[in-house]
Amino acid sequence: MAVTEPAPVALPAAHEGILRRQSLRESAARTYARSLPIVPVRARGLTIEGADGRRYLDCLSGAGTLALGHNHPVVLEAIRKVIDSGAPLHVLDLATPVKDAFITELFSTLPREFADNARIQFCGPAGTDAVEAALKLVRTATGRSGLLAFTGAYHGMTAGALDASGGATDVRVTRLPFPHDYRCPFGIGGERGAELSARWTENLLDDPKSGVPAPAGMILEPVQGEGGVIPAPDGWMRRVREITAARSIPLIADEVQTGVGRTGTFWAVEHSGVVPDVMVLSKAIGGSLPLAVIVYRSELDAWQPGAHAGTFRGNQLAMAAGAATLAFVRENRLAERAATLGARMLGQLQGLAAAHPGIGDVRGRGLMIGIELVDPDAAAPDAVVPPPAPAFAAAVQQECLNRGLIVELGGRQAGVVRLLPPLTLTDEQAAAVLDRFADALASAERSTQRRTDSGQSY
Repeated sequence: MAVTEPAPVALPAAHEGILRRQSLRESAARTYARSLPIVPVRARGLTIEGADGRRYLDCLSGAGTLALGHNHPVVLEAIRKVIDSGAPLHVLDLATPVKDAFITELFSTLPREFADNARIQFCGPAGTDAVEAALKLVRTATGRSGLLAFTGAYHGMTAGALDASGGATDVRVTRLPFPHDYRCPFGIGGERGAELSARWTENLLDDPKSGVPAPAGMILEPVQGEGGVIPAPDGWMRRVREITAARSIPLIADEVQTGVGRTGTFWAVEHSGVVPDVMVLSKAIGGSLPLAVIVYRSELDAWQPGAHAGTFRGNQLAMAAGAATLAFVRENRLAERAATLGARMLGQLQGLAAAHPGIGDVRGRGLMIGIELVDPDAAAPDAVVPPPAPAFAAAVQQECLNRGLIVELGGRQAGVVRLLPPLTLTDEQAAAVLDRFADALASAERSTQRRTDSGQSY
């Protein structure tokens, strides 16, 4: 049975006032606040309570930051312990017991072959800061400047990170085709499409007339998140590792969103068995607080003292919360839980897709799930797949919100509904999420049909 909450009544004056002042005072660059006009006042686990009195199931989870959901007891206890101890909260990059415990716990979760010969660099507080550090590191270590990145990538919003992301223009980055079963750049998908992607990369690097000099590194996401939840095939990942290793090109794995159990293994590179040269980590490693690091092979540690710094790289509360989160995920086998529950949710969504032609594809890994919405009536006669339907996706997102379900959009033209629930999601909560999504999808379809019948369009 579909789970539907009543539509919200008139918003309380305080709620309306906060939203109005936000629109007047905050930057036009704000994003989530536009599609999710709520004012959170309390939260626990999957649930957020807004100032309007409504309760929401949060399948955004701080864009994947909240591995344990909101205000998990082990996270709160870790933060309180540091505060009550009288320990300094700001320490630059000095050694502290809290930092030592965090690094020890983090290294215990990393692939052993990688961790045994690794160094860690604490960066500014956001994932994009760690991406910048990784790019600087490989350029320093190799003495080269160029970079290899992939179509559909998203690595952050600072200048260097944007250069490596999918929408960049006029940069020192060579863009390579990322394998994609549904929207394959070669039009064939599957293993053959992935093989052609790898071959393209190899030929580009070996062709003296390609115009691509030896690069400083290659950066990739094991599962593209903002690009539309596109898992990299394991065989392709291994082939890319072979190509880069044979040519002494450092491989950077951006695990900002995929890490800490999200995809069904503790780190997404573990699906393929690939050992990168650099791992970029943020989001969930801070246990809901700002923290970003890079971990890399010691042979790349060519920096001089002070070559990369940041005033807030010693965030003690985040390290304590992060260590508690990492330990809880490890001890409670939440990565395995994400794999099992995620596979079940994917199967149920694929069943839903069979009855809804507006769902073009359902994909993901673990609890990182994407539902690509399409317009089958707008497909060209020779099209392999229908075009994305961003207006329909926005309508589904709004209908989800009306039913107390928070989801995010991503992918090409924002046509993919993304689900990033906490790893603590229960079976009952998963069922409620899928029920609300199915109800929202049906409602958006009815609205679309009414508009079509009346000759209107989005």
